[in-house]
Amino acid sequence: MKNLVLLTVACCVVFALGCSKKVEPAPAPAPVVAETREMAPAPMSPRQIFEADYAKLPTSYTVVKGNCLWWISEFKQIYNDPFMWPLIFKANRDKIKNANLIYPGQNFAIPRTFALDDVKAARVKAGSSKKKAAPASTANLPADIREALGYGF
Repeated sequence: MKNLVLLTVACCVVFALGCSKKVEPAPAPAPVVAETREMAPAPMSPRQIFEADYAKLPTSYTVVKGNCLWWISEFKQIYNDPFMWPLIFKANRDKIKNANLIYPGQNFAIPRTFALDDVKAARVKAGSSKKKAAPASTANLPADIREALGYGF
C-alpha cells in the first residue's frame, strides 16, 4: 500500500512539473524608423469609463400605464434604487402634485447631478432607515458620490 501511495505522489510531482522547455534568446530589437505615426489615445481610467457610461444614462422618462415613481427609480437605467424616487418627485414638482398620482404620457426629468446629502435625505423620505441612508453600491450615482461613499468604479 505504501508503494502505491509513493508511486502516486511521484506521478503527481512529475505531472505538476511537466517537461521543461528550452529558453530561446530574445530577438534583437528592430531598428527605429523615423516615421511619423499618430499616437494612440491614452487608455481611460476606470473613473473616466464610469463617467462616460453615466453620461449615456437617460435624463428623461415617459410614464407608461402601471408605473409609479418607486418602480421608475428602480429601473437599472434610471437609478437602480427604488428609495431614490423623491429625487424624481422633487425635480418634477411642476408636473406632479401628488407623488401617488402620475399618469401615462407624462415626461419626467431624471436628475443626474445631485449631492450625497440629497440622496440620503431622499432615501430617508422614501422609507429607508437612517442607518441605511447611503445607497447601495449598485445604484447609478455620479462618480463624486461613489468616490465619497468608497465604492469602486
